[in-house]
Amino acid sequence: MTYDRLVCANCAGPVAEGRCRVCRAHRERLQQQGPLGGLSPVALLTLLVLLVAAVALVATHQPA
Repeated sequence: MTYDRLVCANCAGPVAEGRCRVCRAHRERLQQQGPLGGLSPVALLTLLVLLVAAVALVATHQPA
């Protein structure tokens, strides 16, 4: 989840604005995790399986 849609339980403001120390800490943690940091392990595994399937599909259609 991106922090631009989160609402802080401490100050009730958008986390992206960083109004309080809780907002700023959570925003920093989300930025450090990177784009895939918010995905669940099941979602990451699904993406990996889809990637392997796509590579296998492309490899089978390559002329020798």
